[in-house]
Amino acid sequence: MANTLSSRASFIFLLCISGLVSGQIRYSIPEELEYGAVVGNIVEDLSRNAGELSGRNVRLVSDNRRQYIEVNLENGILFINERIDREQLCRQSPSCSISFQVMLENPSEMRRIAVEILDINDNAPSFSKDEYSLWIIEVIAPGTRLPLESAHDPDVGTNAISTYQISPNEHFGLRVQTRNDGTKSAELLLEKPLDREQQSAFYLVLTATDGGVPQKSATTRIVVNIGDANDNAPVFDHETYRTSVLENTPKGTLVIKLNAVDLDEGTHAELTYSFTSHVSRKARELFTLDSITGEVRVEGVLDFEESHMYELDVEAVDPYPMAGHAKVMVGLIDVNDNAPKIEVTSISSTVPEDAQPGTVIATISVTDADSTENGQVKCELALDIPFKFENSFSNNYKLVTSGDLNREVTPLYNISIRARDKGSPPLQTIKNIMVTVSDVNDNSPRFTQSSYNVFVMENNLPGASIFTVTASDSDLDHNGDVSYLMLENNIKYPSASPHIMIDLKSGDINTVLSFDYELLKIFQIIVQAQDGGSPSLSSTATVNVIILDQNDNAPIIVSPLAWNSSSAVEILRQSIIPGYMIAKVLVGLSSLCLKQKAQLTFSEQQLEDKPNNGEWK
Repeated sequence: MANTLSSRASFIFLLCISGLVSGQIRYSIPEELEYGAVVGNIVEDLSRNAGELSGRNVRLVSDNRRQYIEVNLENGILFINERIDREQLCRQSPSCSISFQVMLENPSEMRRIAVEILDINDNAPSFSKDEYSLWIIEVIAPGTRLPLESAHDPDVGTNAISTYQISPNEHFGLRVQTRNDGTKSAELLLEKPLDREQQSAFYLVLTATDGGVPQKSATTRIVVNIGDANDNAPVFDHETYRTSVLENTPKGTLVIKLNAVDLDEGTHAELTYSFTSHVSRKARELFTLDSITGEVRVEGVLDFEESHMYELDVEAVDPYPMAGHAKVMVGLIDVNDNAPKIEVTSISSTVPEDAQPGTVIATISVTDADSTENGQVKCELALDIPFKFENSFSNNYKLVTSGDLNREVTPLYNISIRARDKGSPPLQTIKNIMVTVSDVNDNSPRFTQSSYNVFVMENNLPGASIFTVTASDSDLDHNGDVSYLMLENNIKYPSASPHIMIDLKSGDINTVLSFDYELLKIFQIIVQAQDGGSPSLSSTATVNVIILDQNDNAPIIVSPLAWNSSSAVEILRQSIIPGYMIAKVLVGLSSLCLKQKAQLTFSEQQLEDKPNNGEWK
């Protein structure tokens, strides 16, 4: 039967906005189905393949606290997860349904599903008592109607009470009426005049039968006692009284004052007012009827959203008793006593900072139990945030991104959703959604300077740190992890690779060899900082290493030539005048130093960095 019902699904409407498809699928199933009974197949009704379901994170989001229906992720079959009792779920409402949403991801898709719960005849009618007594006077005229106690059947529609029957007799017939709410009531109809002297009581059987298949019924005993002559029954001013009150009317407020008259005199005209058995227990909790004055007053808390109208059957009874009957129709006037309700279904509480505008964050459903303008709701977001609403269908919205996100500027958004109705005064509800912006690798490492000058004394100890470069990256985690490496040098400078090395993590620059100013005065390295993102981002900085000279070479005499540590001396004539040059002494470096000096001079020319006099000494 469930398979047959699943084929009855019909599409109500289909609306597509920004990649999120919204529509409604309807199914009809009977109540009381066992666990596992098939409701329908969303794979077929959504025109999808069963293989898509597991990869798209399919889930059901129910409007009800209880998850009556689940989905099989292997084949898309919707099945009964918990037995559904229609009478418990919807009481005696003519229509009964449960609704939920099917959420799919990659891409995001949403469908609303409504499952109508059909009533089955699982309840028999019942009377509150096994026996009821009626008192009537013998002079009552044929055609007089006497209300009978109604049976109760929690089923609805054709499964509710459809008819009443009375056991065969000469004097009484039965009249069955349909009330405004669709329920049936029975009245005993006097068809033949009574004679108390012939028969003082009648014992009848009243049967209530429902319209289910198979039919179910209940019986009760009606004892009709015939009283002696009290010729006139009480009569109300109106057959039907109509009035209305605000739903927030306080307890004790007068609703209406009833009045009935009895043409008899004396004790025969002393009347007592009361509700009849047709008045529900709920109505008796909300209204009271003063038995002496006939005043109907508010007793409980009225709620327009629970019921717009109450029908009160009243009677006025004299002491013998004879009764007159009337109906009081009390309508409730709605006031704005319900704030809007906001239901949020989060699709993602985290959004990457490079998300495109239109990315769906959550779906929002807004309801207000009030009617007319009191129930019309406007949903708003705070200003100056990169998010907006897109209307999905009536009172349902999608929260989507509307601008660029930057985690380094705003890593977290506390989004306030405000729903305000149009009542007077208006009521509002505020609900907050926390959305975290996740990091993407959109920032390169940054050095504190584009170039650095480092001064190092020659004859340094190998392995010592001469400088530390530092670069920062504002991204998170591995996107912000910075590592350092040394690139090939600029061709204008001698290679530094034999002399130094750089630590990958700390950026420490360490010497490998000892520097010699006479061999190398300056060199340049290019340091690259790169992050751990994919793809990684990088930047570079220049480090100029300048070698400082130490006095580590003694002078030597190169002219005149020495022999055995002595220089040859020319013998002078006695006639030489003062100031005559005897010899010229040249002081310089060793031949090795001279060769190295030539190499240094070449380097200095490359650097194009000579002293003002154009010579290095």
